[in-house]
Amino acid sequence: MLPIKPGQPPALDPWGTVADLGSTILEGEVKAFGKMAHGAPDSPVSCGWFSCTQGVFRMVYPFTEHAVVVEGTVTLTNEATGDSQTYQPGDGWFIEKGTPILWRVNSPVFTKNYFAVV
Repeated sequence: MLPIKPGQPPALDPWGTVADLGSTILEGEVKAFGKMAHGAPDSPVSCGWFSCTQGVFRMVYPFTEHAVVVEGTVTLTNEATGDSQTYQPGDGWFIEKGTPILWRVNSPVFTKNYFAVV
């Protein structure tokens, strides 16, 4: 059993920047951190934690994801529809594979727990 509690993410590993993960950075350095709980980033099904530092970046989702915010705040904008929503701890989302999302990380650090299906 692996408990998931707001404000208590596990120790995360450095993953470089979000650009190293396929995103385009628009503002800031946006360092990335994470910890896999199941699978690997390229597995058909995976879950774990993702964290990043403040900044703005663009990504086209390479998987379908359900996520819950553990710490910090982020504003996500669906660039295909223009819909925008700000998320804080306890909030969650569902994003389909192929959706272009603009991330604006509003807090010094943002962390989510996610479940992804390729």
